[in-house]
Amino acid sequence: MTRRRRAPRHRGRVSAAFLASGLCYTANCALGAAVATRIIDTRRFRWVHHALYIATVSTTILALIVGVRSDRRAALALAPALAPLAVIPYAGTHTRRHPVIALTAAPFIAAGVFTSRR
Repeated sequence: MTRRRRAPRHRGRVSAAFLASGLCYTANCALGAAVATRIIDTRRFRWVHHALYIATVSTTILALIVGVRSDRRAALALAPALAPLAVIPYAGTHTRRHPVIALTAAPFIAAGVFTSRR
């Protein structure tokens, strides 16, 4: 009889951290796109976009810390997303650079989420 290999108990926490990073990033991009296309006017509550950015960076760093200890493949897939997230505050907000730089993090965040879920 062969034994089935059990998944580690902390596996759910690891994928939850990566999922939180992906959800914060998606919410931030959705709000940014809605503002850019003038679907939403955030002049009175501009801080929401900044708070989502801080949440995205924080959850991405948290996912990397948790991932390095538990799921290195997912952490390695997510790690390059930190570069565009670090550059974003220095890109002008009313230029084409801002959304382009923001979207360069997307494949890495998606790869981190998908790798952590498998």
